[in-house]
Amino acid sequence: MMKVLVTRKRAHATQATRTTARRMIGLLTICLAANALVAHAAKGGNDGQDFGVETISAPANLVSGGDVLVQINFKHDNKNHPLVITLNGLDVSNVFRAGSDPNTLVGLVTGLVQGKNALRVQGNGSSGIKDQTLEIVNYPITGPIISGPHEVPFICQTQDFTLPDGTKLGTSTDFDCSAPTKITYLYMPIGGTAFKPLPSTSSLPADVSRTTTTTGATVNFIVRVETSTIDRGIYQSAILHDPTSDPAPVWYSPPKGWNKRLIAIEGFGCPGGWYVQGAAEGSLSFAGMDFNLLSPARLGEGYALFTNTLQHPSNNCNAVLSSEAAMMSKEHFVETYGVPVYTVSQGCSGGSYGSSQLVDRIPALFQGILIACTFPDPLGIAFSGSDGHLLTHYFTVTDPAGFTDSQQVAVSGYKGHQAWYDAANQSGRVDVAGYVSAVWNSAVPVALRYDPITNRGGARPTVYDIGHNMYGVNPTTGFALRPFDNVGVQYGLGALNAGIITTTQFLNLNEKIGGYDQDANYIANRVVGDPGAIKRAQQSGLQLGGNGGLASIPVFDISGIYNDDAGYHYQWHHFAMRERMAQANGNTGNHVMWRGNPVPFAPAWSTFISWVEAVNTDASDLSDREKVIRDKPSGAVDGCWASSTQFIVEPQTFGRLPNSQCNTLFPSFAFPRYVAGGPLAANILKCQLKPIDMSDYSVSFTSAELSRLHNIFSDGVCDWSKPGVNQTGVVVDGSFGPSPDNLVFDVTKQ
Repeated sequence: MMKVLVTRKRAHATQATRTTARRMIGLLTICLAANALVAHAAKGGNDGQDFGVETISAPANLVSGGDVLVQINFKHDNKNHPLVITLNGLDVSNVFRAGSDPNTLVGLVTGLVQGKNALRVQGNGSSGIKDQTLEIVNYPITGPIISGPHEVPFICQTQDFTLPDGTKLGTSTDFDCSAPTKITYLYMPIGGTAFKPLPSTSSLPADVSRTTTTTGATVNFIVRVETSTIDRGIYQSAILHDPTSDPAPVWYSPPKGWNKRLIAIEGFGCPGGWYVQGAAEGSLSFAGMDFNLLSPARLGEGYALFTNTLQHPSNNCNAVLSSEAAMMSKEHFVETYGVPVYTVSQGCSGGSYGSSQLVDRIPALFQGILIACTFPDPLGIAFSGSDGHLLTHYFTVTDPAGFTDSQQVAVSGYKGHQAWYDAANQSGRVDVAGYVSAVWNSAVPVALRYDPITNRGGARPTVYDIGHNMYGVNPTTGFALRPFDNVGVQYGLGALNAGIITTTQFLNLNEKIGGYDQDANYIANRVVGDPGAIKRAQQSGLQLGGNGGLASIPVFDISGIYNDDAGYHYQWHHFAMRERMAQANGNTGNHVMWRGNPVPFAPAWSTFISWVEAVNTDASDLSDREKVIRDKPSGAVDGCWASSTQFIVEPQTFGRLPNSQCNTLFPSFAFPRYVAGGPLAANILKCQLKPIDMSDYSVSFTSAELSRLHNIFSDGVCDWSKPGVNQTGVVVDGSFGPSPDNLVFDVTKQ
């Protein structure tokens, strides 16, 4: 039976009760975790001795599941200077062993209580070493840690989740969608291209193949898949391990086939990504790309891979929750198999922002990302879709005979009508009852869904409401506050200045363009975005800033999908992300872009991973960003693939310049706010206003038209030369609860 995380009492809650609960959510504080997924240590020294204690599988204040890997740094002789290590007063010294560095001890400390724990390290009195105590804060394996209160309702789907051997994970055991851990073994047959279930863990099949990893180990091609539940999502990892001959893996003795490198697999999509646990991971293989948890190529090379259903935007379109799930999942992997040399992330479409947003929020999560079919974030899709929807309403309802087809397209910025309509349809991410209304996952019962007439207290399927912990909540409606704003936007300005539309058409359009209510129904007035929601969209990383973890890792961006005619995977999104990184960091020296239709995946992967390896082995005193820029391999340069064998080395630029080979082969088109004068980065949610300046126009207005222009924009027009209202970058390692520790700012005062 399907388990739904909503009690009968909750399911029949009154609107007043729901509104009260949402008001409480609006009062959440946003916190700063002191360090993200790096050693969060209490270190000290005495008498020239280096002595410190640190957690190495998770930051000490963000531990989950009751256990954590701890490292003690100590220039020691265990015979002469034994240490006594206690957790909350209980001796745990025996779990520690010599680390890979001779001056370290490492141990998996278990038995953490929920909340604060004290790990104390004491010398024997003769060493002269002062005692050290590290505070460790432990959270339940079901979360939450940094994402705020769990979303309600939440549909458990463990009973629908298919394991690699074709069986199901099983019915969840609680309302947090937990399920017992399952271990599944697969093998690659000789001459095969797909894995088969391993018949026995005590004997080998006759047709098992062998594989040689990147570190030179030759092992039986057998893969261990762990499936469990973490942060209410379904976690999976895959790693080479032969149960017939290898000992059971532990953190200090990982499988001999693992090359000590880890890959995070991100999902795809976003519409429908709310209120569900997910019945499938987001593995994706198409157009030669290999973003798959059970990738024969990567597993055969010795890489381990992991993912969580909440890293799949089709299940969860909330980057803060995704980053939490990835953080907790990686912690569990490290505590199971040991610390990887590095971790990289890869994905296409939703997997592109599933990589970039997560590492921008939590910089130490990944040490490189390979992305395709790129978007900066779901908001960039939704905002452009919302503008496109307003234009379709104007051209089809308000003024159906006022513009020719070519003039309409020019105002939209897209290549043609279909591209514009497909982009406008993505406003469904913010709609409840509007243009191609919001998509629901079929697992969510109809009775739990919002309806403006019959169920106003139901769950709302929008990118805003799924992130209400970040945006805040309207205390009157109980709906998430919204950052969309179009005050001062001069729609069609570029088309006007190019002589494509007339002054009368321009004035008519901007006078009647209108806006939306909170159900995304058309209204006559323009929309005023909530200033706090606008700021928090950026601070939380729900709008990609580029100033966080993206600044200091290799970022390799390939086309994946090239089609500016339809489908909304348009090239301007790639350039928008690059522009944000440039604005945040001064240049894009750590970003490489390959365009093509398609881009050969094998050279992209090999170039990317050689870049990551080069940075990892750089022991210089340069900053991380300086290392990344300096250590690029010779092949990590901008360019485009004219064919599967012809690569054109050329800086990648936005547009259709005739003197650019790549732009001739793969021209780029724009979007409504760009035509309105906005930045390619598409990162100004609400523009600052300025008085009307006639030097901004390449045409002349009559006195009557000028008077009308001033009436339409009585408060001024967008000044795109200035930062947006409340424009800021991501708050690195930002947290939305549940603990008020490390308080930085209050959501209600932003």
